[in-house]
Amino acid sequence: MTTAPADASDTRPEPAVVPERPSAGSWLVYGTALLAVLALVVGVLVWQKVSSMQEQLARQSGDAIGQAAEAKSSARQAQDLALETAAKLAVSDAKLAEVALQRTQVEELIQSLSRSRDENLVADIDSAIRLAQQQAQFTGSVDPMLSALKSADARLARTAQPRLAPLQRAIARDVARIQATPLSDTPTLLLQLDELALLADDFPLANAVGLARPPETLARKPQEAISLWWLRIWAQVQADVKDLVRVSKISEPEAALLSPEQSFFLRENFKLRILNARLGLLARQIEPARADLATAASVLSRYFAPESRKTQTAAALLQQVQTRMRTLELPRVDETLAALSTAAAGR
Repeated sequence: MTTAPADASDTRPEPAVVPERPSAGSWLVYGTALLAVLALVVGVLVWQKVSSMQEQLARQSGDAIGQAAEAKSSARQAQDLALETAAKLAVSDAKLAEVALQRTQVEELIQSLSRSRDENLVADIDSAIRLAQQQAQFTGSVDPMLSALKSADARLARTAQPRLAPLQRAIARDVARIQATPLSDTPTLLLQLDELALLADDFPLANAVGLARPPETLARKPQEAISLWWLRIWAQVQADVKDLVRVSKISEPEAALLSPEQSFFLRENFKLRILNARLGLLARQIEPARADLATAASVLSRYFAPESRKTQTAAALLQQVQTRMRTLELPRVDETLAALSTAAAGR
């Protein structure tokens, strides 16, 4: 509210103006203005904050876009690296499979070589033992067989193959059995057979007649001591009758029917049996030699006098030879040969 200006000519002092109290409308205006200012300030602050937020969001968005681009690039690189790794892994798997195949082939080759070496070893041992067995049969000595078995055991020990261990055990058992087997002396048996052949000429037959009288000597005969002539004649007749008639017991009827002319062939047949047994012993044919000795023993007991000392001596000698012939057969190495067959079959 304004006042009219005073005239210049009016020199009177202006009266003091008393300020008026603001009215309610003025307060409203002031409040509105204050609110407007506050709103303006708040708007400015909000705008600044929004601007800063926008800048921050733009910056974050840019960073996110950059990070996304970097992540995309990293993902592409990772994908390329994964493809490259997969390719390398595939190549490595192929090489590993090839190496595994080569290793399998090498192992099979080594096993084949080892098996071939073992098979050759088994074949050599089998040939050596069979040859030694033949030599032992020809010579009648177990030394070649024992030497071959010990040599085979030494070769197996140097090889040290677990699958050949049963063969070593079989060889050890055969060596122990051969060393524990008692064997007869072949030269002694040959000498006994020669003695039997020499004794055959002196065997008396079971139905042989009395031996011829020895030549008369100058000694006085029993009948000459008799004084009466007819008694002397009777004593002479009795002596002649005793020479003509012989009473004996023959257990075998064939011996009684044997003629004196056949005694030569009977003794020769006995000699042939003994000589056949001797040849069989030299040829290591034990069973035929035993059969010939059994036939000779049957002939000796059937056709020759059992009470004769020479016949008894021959019978005892023949029985002794037969007993020794039972222990003459060489022990066999069947267990070792069976183990060799099993090892050669690869079981």
